[in-house]
Amino acid sequence: MTAQALLLLAAAVLVVLVAWTGWTLTRLRRLEGRVARARNALETQLQRRAGLAEELARQYPAALGEERAARLAAVAAAVRAPAGGDREVAENALGRELRELPPDLVGVPVSLRTDLAGTSTRVVLARRFYNDAVRDTQALRHRRLTRLLRVHASRPMPRFFDIDDRLTGTLVGADRHRGA
Repeated sequence: MTAQALLLLAAAVLVVLVAWTGWTLTRLRRLEGRVARARNALETQLQRRAGLAEELARQYPAALGEERAARLAAVAAAVRAPAGGDREVAENALGRELRELPPDLVGVPVSLRTDLAGTSTRVVLARRFYNDAVRDTQALRHRRLTRLLRVHASRPMPRFFDIDDRLTGTLVGADRHRGA
């Protein structure tokens, strides 16, 4: 091979590398936007669920029982300002309290139960969308060439939001009332 051919080959490899880096940066920026939008949607639904749980506890303590209403109000408030900054633990506590509610809350409007059930379903969906976006971002950033070239290395790595968001108890019961 001549020196000119080697130079041409090196230039071609460099062009391909620059094009790939540009494409990867664009993809990472789009994924970063997707993560941000999904996080905002998740935050909105989590705040809405906490607000509805707090409304249920404050306005219908007789239907829940005084002790359960106080516990529900406390965990809903803890979600808005989690102790130690651990939001996932606070959200798990709220989810657990909501799942333990009795299926027939006498005196609680069906509209509130339905709204709470719908919001809880949207929390599940929003968390899935967020975690999917995080997974895609992490997968691209963990690729060998991306790490080697330190593409986007100065940006923080998004982390998964893991909570137990099973839908059982009152929330499922409220879904059945929706069709009635």
